[in-house]
Amino acid sequence: MSVIVRVPAQLRSLTGGVGEVSVESGGTLKQTLDELFVKYPDLKGRILDEAGTLRRFVNIFVSDEDIRFQEGLETKVTDGQVLSIVPAVAGG
Repeated sequence: MSVIVRVPAQLRSLTGGVGEVSVESGGTLKQTLDELFVKYPDLKGRILDEAGTLRRFVNIFVSDEDIRFQEGLETKVTDGQVLSIVPAVAGG
């Protein structure tokens, strides 16, 4: 089962400049991210904290649906879906 992960410009230096990567899905977002981190291990520390939870200013969308309003890292991921990693914008 393959999914596309869209990587924001701020993290592309960790993927060799690539903006979209294909990874195998393990069935949940957490398992899919684990596959992504096998290919690009430096991404892990930028997306997850030391406890393995999503960093505060990182948002992830599965097929345009924010995982915060689904099942978080346990959100189901199916073949052909697109995951988007989106850094939060803050300021004032």
